[in-house]
Amino acid sequence: MAETPKLQTQIEIKPIQTPQPRMSAELNAEELLKEQRIPFPFFRPLSQRKENTWLISVFFILHLIAFGATMIVNDCWENSHTQCALKQLGRLDAVGALRLRYLVKDHQFWRLFTSPCLHAGVFHFIVNLSSVVFVGVHMEQEFGPLRVGVIYILSALCGSLVATLFLQDRPSVACSGALFGLLGATLSGLIWNWKIYSKKFATLMALLIISMVNGILGLMPYVSNFSNIGGFISGFLAGFIILFKPQVGQGYEAKTGLFDFNIKHSVKVKQKLDKPVLRSVSLVIFTLLFAGVAVAALQGINLNRYCSWCQYFDCVPLKWWSCSNKEMSCETMISSQQLTITCSDNGNFRVLPFTNISQARLEDLCNLICS
Repeated sequence: MAETPKLQTQIEIKPIQTPQPRMSAELNAEELLKEQRIPFPFFRPLSQRKENTWLISVFFILHLIAFGATMIVNDCWENSHTQCALKQLGRLDAVGALRLRYLVKDHQFWRLFTSPCLHAGVFHFIVNLSSVVFVGVHMEQEFGPLRVGVIYILSALCGSLVATLFLQDRPSVACSGALFGLLGATLSGLIWNWKIYSKKFATLMALLIISMVNGILGLMPYVSNFSNIGGFISGFLAGFIILFKPQVGQGYEAKTGLFDFNIKHSVKVKQKLDKPVLRSVSLVIFTLLFAGVAVAALQGINLNRYCSWCQYFDCVPLKWWSCSNKEMSCETMISSQQLTITCSDNGNFRVLPFTNISQARLEDLCNLICS
């Protein structure tokens, strides 16, 4: 009996390869759609971030060192008695603050590079540096350390230059110029990529709140509000120049957040991110403004002579402080190992439990008591 032949069928099974998401790169819309990276938030939780933020950490350490040096110069650990914690710091001139007499008469232009690292007090230090870390970390992770570093340094220098044009004869720090430069760059990045980001108005509100809080601090003595203007304009223009492509990281889940990337509006993102005309115009405007402000600052031009109300934008006199430029005078009295300092103008006085105090420190305490 013949055997029926068996039919044998060989089926070759090949493993299905799942496309792996690419690491950090600058992608166009077609690549984003292909890899289905929708959306990834700008102000997303740091746990979802993979990029390092070493640059903002370096700036943070530099500010911390400068503030520690200011505290040491003011002898805050021994003879402060809550002056350093609750009021503006004195002796800012000794650590490199801007002042009219030192720039115009002594030509100490190195103060243009030291004043952006200084803070007027503990509260100013905490608020300003917290804002820098919040905005700077997200900017660095979104656009990379090189571009953010350039914006930060240029904004700090431009803010310091603009502050010299409105100086009074009192110490002034310009640390907020770099912060407002980051805020301006964030705004230009949002405008530049307006159609590919969602939650734009929530982002604008966040930027507005940070600007208002730090702008109010600029109304206090020793803090230059004009450095904020210079830093914001320079950061805004620099953002149009070098923030033309966001740095895209790994794929993220569709979670809500500020500055979400909205893929459905990014079909022509490559064309919108590569506008040479806008970058060129911004570069020309930035170069002209920077050159003009630098020349005016080096020539010792003071715009307060032509603008009588500008001083109130920089410092508003209130019952808690004075914005006067005149030299403060105080009377001192020593009794029972105590030093009593009385302001001749307003009658305020302070009793200190020590008498060994230098003349420079005495002048700083007199300015604090009279203000």
